[in-house]
Amino acid sequence: MITLSEPPTRDTVMQFSTSGHRGHIYTAKHEGWYSVSDETFYPSSAVHATLDPATGRKIMSAIETGKEVEWSSETNYHFRLSAFKDQLLDFYNENPKFIRPQRYMDDVVETVSSGLSDLSISRPVQRLTWGIRVPGDETQTIYVWLDALVNYLTYAGYPFTPGKENKSIWPADLHVVGKDILRFHGVYWPAFLMALDLPLPRQILSHAHWTIGREKMSKSTGNVVNPIYAITRFGVDPLRFYLARDGGLSDDADYENAFVTERYKKTLQWALGNLASRLVRSKKWSVRQSIERSFGGELSKPSEADRKHQELLEEVRDVTKTWMDDVNPRKAAESVVGIIYETNKYFQDSSPWSLATQSEMGSPNRLDRVVYNTAESLRIAGILLQPFMPEKAARLLDMLGVAGDPAKRSFNAATFGADRDYGVPRVDVKRGTEGTLFPPLLTED
Repeated sequence: MITLSEPPTRDTVMQFSTSGHRGHIYTAKHEGWYSVSDETFYPSSAVHATLDPATGRKIMSAIETGKEVEWSSETNYHFRLSAFKDQLLDFYNENPKFIRPQRYMDDVVETVSSGLSDLSISRPVQRLTWGIRVPGDETQTIYVWLDALVNYLTYAGYPFTPGKENKSIWPADLHVVGKDILRFHGVYWPAFLMALDLPLPRQILSHAHWTIGREKMSKSTGNVVNPIYAITRFGVDPLRFYLARDGGLSDDADYENAFVTERYKKTLQWALGNLASRLVRSKKWSVRQSIERSFGGELSKPSEADRKHQELLEEVRDVTKTWMDDVNPRKAAESVVGIIYETNKYFQDSSPWSLATQSEMGSPNRLDRVVYNTAESLRIAGILLQPFMPEKAARLLDMLGVAGDPAKRSFNAATFGADRDYGVPRVDVKRGTEGTLFPPLLTED
């Protein structure tokens, strides 16, 4: 955790504040709607009249956060945010994918286009007793969001050694923020960096919120999820998968244990885990032998179903990459899940257990092609699922006998026919809970 009392942070904030005196900072009386809990001023367009649910009294609250605001007037330091309107719009125009998803990029452009007010960047020490004082003015404390944002630079090595700026980890390749703080990261932060002639983050991913009963989670109301209990119940990887697969980027997503249970049972336990077990545990065929025959040119002519399934496998890596490049993990996960469901249908329709009874051992037959295509489906899915479920994906690849060599499990290896050396399980795949990829949940309530 970064604390603002640490010397590196204090030095950075002070240097940032001092550098801002390039004409971008001035003192003036500031009036507006102030939220004590958010520690920020809101323009009149960002507040509305509501009823306090606890008391029923009429209050003014911030539209963005729902927190109560009060009219306040005070003298403090201001940053000339208005002076950066054109520079910000030019940057957005030159970098149309700076903020993802697109709807948030559009919102930010609209906000800046409608005009920017200068930003109050300090508070009277009587109002904000903790924090870092404005250099040379002990009556003012630096605005919490200013020093909080500068922390990103602090831990990237700012102030940078002259001539060694390029060796810093700044700028960030991707900055992940919640939609409720996008204004700070998509407008204020870029303007601060422009004022210092420093590079901006290469991209910002803004995500929506998880809700319960369609209401925002809040400790005060008690409608929150206990993460420790959820992890104990579902496991880290299944929960990660659910959050990535069902979480909202543009729109809020509602969390419910029943939804997680449904995903676990239908997608993970049945579609993925059950298919893997049926393939690697069967005594009616040999996965390794089917792979060898495939690369040995011993297989029979593919059927129409075989060709269509292979086409899907040849496309899924690029489809997944497209979504990941667009910073949309939900769609990326969906593309892999789609292959898993299609493979189940292909496996069931092909009925390899029936083919096994019809075939003569050792002769080229369609059984080997079905087994090989199914194994390839699981191998490719296992590789592509690693960002979402690292431990379970590794277990799946071990069940298939994919070597632990990173190259064999890399994104480049997620192509049809890229690996001819797997097929002998590297772990015990015995029947029962111990050998199962996704065992039954202890409770489903």
